[in-house]
Amino acid sequence: MNDKTFTKLEFDKILESVKAFAVSDQTKEKLNFSIVETDIDKVVKNIEESDDASSMLRYRHVELAGISDIKPFVKRAEIGSILGVSDFNKIKSLLNRKHMLQGLMNAFVEDEIFLTSLKPYILELEDIHFLYKRITETVDEVTVLDHASAELLRIRRKIGSEEQKIRERLNDIVRKNQRKLSDSIITMRNGRYVIPVNVDYRSEFKGIIHDSSQSGQTIYVEPTAIVDMTNNITRLKESEEAEITRILSALTEQVNEVAHDLYEHNINLHHIDLVFAKAKYGAHIKGTKPIITDDESIRLIGSFHPLIDSESVVKNDIVIEPETKAVIITGPNTGGKTVTIKTVGLSVLMAQAGIPIPARDGSSISVFKNVYADIGDEQSIEQSLSTFSSHMTNIADILKRVDSESLVILDELGAGTDPEEGAALAISIIEYLLEKQAKIISTTHYPQLKSFSYTREDVINASVEFDVSTLSPTYRLLMGIPGRSNAFEISNKLGLDHGVIERARSLTGRDNMEVNEMITALERHTTSAREHEHETHELMREAEKLQQELTENNEQFAKYKEKLIQKAQDDANRIVKQRELEAAEIIKELEMMKELGADSIQEHELINAKKELSDSYYQRDIKKDVRNEKVETLAVGDEVDVLTYGQKGEIIALNNDEVTVQMGIIKMKLDKSEVKKRKAKKAQKPVTIRQNKHTSTARLISAVNVTKTH
Repeated sequence: MNDKTFTKLEFDKILESVKAFAVSDQTKEKLNFSIVETDIDKVVKNIEESDDASSMLRYRHVELAGISDIKPFVKRAEIGSILGVSDFNKIKSLLNRKHMLQGLMNAFVEDEIFLTSLKPYILELEDIHFLYKRITETVDEVTVLDHASAELLRIRRKIGSEEQKIRERLNDIVRKNQRKLSDSIITMRNGRYVIPVNVDYRSEFKGIIHDSSQSGQTIYVEPTAIVDMTNNITRLKESEEAEITRILSALTEQVNEVAHDLYEHNINLHHIDLVFAKAKYGAHIKGTKPIITDDESIRLIGSFHPLIDSESVVKNDIVIEPETKAVIITGPNTGGKTVTIKTVGLSVLMAQAGIPIPARDGSSISVFKNVYADIGDEQSIEQSLSTFSSHMTNIADILKRVDSESLVILDELGAGTDPEEGAALAISIIEYLLEKQAKIISTTHYPQLKSFSYTREDVINASVEFDVSTLSPTYRLLMGIPGRSNAFEISNKLGLDHGVIERARSLTGRDNMEVNEMITALERHTTSAREHEHETHELMREAEKLQQELTENNEQFAKYKEKLIQKAQDDANRIVKQRELEAAEIIKELEMMKELGADSIQEHELINAKKELSDSYYQRDIKKDVRNEKVETLAVGDEVDVLTYGQKGEIIALNNDEVTVQMGIIKMKLDKSEVKKRKAKKAQKPVTIRQNKHTSTARLISAVNVTKTH
């Protein structure tokens, strides 16, 4: 790719817009034509990173202020040069921004928003936040803090004390000599405290003269009484400077110790700034993440030129399938042909630069090694070249470089010369590019190129729509339909004599008339299809809404049903548990009675009664993965335990390895391994129970019967 292509497609203007969203000057310098990648893996990586940044921006405000190039300061620290307060502040700002981004990344992880592409740039950096804390404790925006060291604090307190003494002494002098002074103020000259003395009273003040006014009527005198005190402050300030130098030197050494990590911070934070600049620009134009393919296709859904306001621009679907090698766009001037081909070229360059493209979600783009463009008026007065000559010079250069991995964008191919020769030359150029297997999108006025596409399966026509009723273009792109001439319709609308128009029609070839009629029919069908498409989209939206409502209602019903079933099961089990406790008490009484001589009560009857109570529990787990490992011979009428459902039942039919079991009111077909034959009941002897001694047995039987009814 060359700079001329980028400029012709106005990619330089896109980059200027992206720069407005960058924080660091270094990032703005990186936003140049070199960010357009041609390796598909790098393109995908850049797009994923921009998409991560776009996701973050949708959920949170991401502040990147404070990112600046700290590399020069770190280099100075490595060679032993002491850094200044402003240098440390820039390092501090970068470290602070990294710390804040780290917290933000962790917050997204907690919210289960996984930013896999951007996360390593922040979370995999070494933790050197201690340096940020040390700088914060040492300096503010302009100077070294008092508490940076105990010695510095002591010196500054001493300086403050001495300065207070000087001010008190000078205030006393001023108060006593106001008449002899030009003004009742204390000021400084050459770093020394002085008072403004009227020149007429010069002899009455002992001290050092440091300055005089322009008029010569005032001299600035440092009274002898404070000279020694000021000298003492000077010595203290020298000590202060020495201590500040020591502190900054120690802090510089700490920077040097983590120089490698700071370089990594600098690189990664600037990369983050670059990615967010792209994402912010994408949000500004309402762009989307493109799908990257390797099939040489371009599918732009609802695409628009990013330098035109997205609210007013007409959006078009531009679809170039893998088998299509060339698209020939025809239509009237100012109808949007040039804007369309620029939109395609810009979308490709933006995608390969990792910038969200001006199209709807679901759009896809292939990666091209080279993009060539010949667009606009190439007339050159300096080189004495006509428009045609300039175009041919540019196209000749393109033909020398083009290959099968190239996208070639040509505007008004063959224009600026004799129409017949220009059309022939345009067809020849397109044929040459097709032989090179390049992808081509071209605009033209020549009708010969409309019929050219019908001779090849790898070339299709397209056109920009023109509304004859309003005599204005609609800027809509019609894929697969060539543009037709509207000269007669426009002339009629503008009031040209009807006879003149009819004579012109008669002079037009019949073939041309039939082509125009065919194009008119295609346009009519396309308009109708577009209207039906809109209705279909509306119906689909309504159907999707209805489906969502039904799904929600079904989920609510399922939850309510489950709640009712669970409540019923809990109520049933509670009743059974209550009866079981009552039965246990009865059994306990019967056992006590047996010990007292009630021999007629059989122990197996007590066990069976208790088991019947336990069997009446409802099993909440509908089906269990339990199988009968023993192979049994089963017959119709056998009582069995259904292992997978925890119920008992009776076999009512057999069919090879399948049995039909009646469980209460439920009839179910099961595998033989799911059932286990119950032991045959022994014949029970009638039990004679004395009413006065065995009323508890009657209570037990009653409890069992009550439970069964539930």
